[in-house]
Amino acid sequence: MKTPAKALKVTCLAVLLASATPMLSGCGGGGATFHAASDKTLGQELQDLKASYDKGILTQKEYEDTKKRLIKRYTK
Repeated sequence: MKTPAKALKVTCLAVLLASATPMLSGCGGGGATFHAASDKTLGQELQDLKASYDKGILTQKEYEDTKKRLIKRYTK
């Protein structure tokens, strides 16, 4: 049987992992460098990217670099 302290540690760890998963899978480190499979159009992707830049989430360099990668990916 688990002690109350050990049960609390396990619960805290589970909550931490559950809350960290979305952060690690979306925009970590390079500003929109991870792309899950989606049915978004290039226009939608560019609008989302611009909105992130306008909100200050991305630097100008991250915005420009990601914009170039998106255009290249969609025009292959």
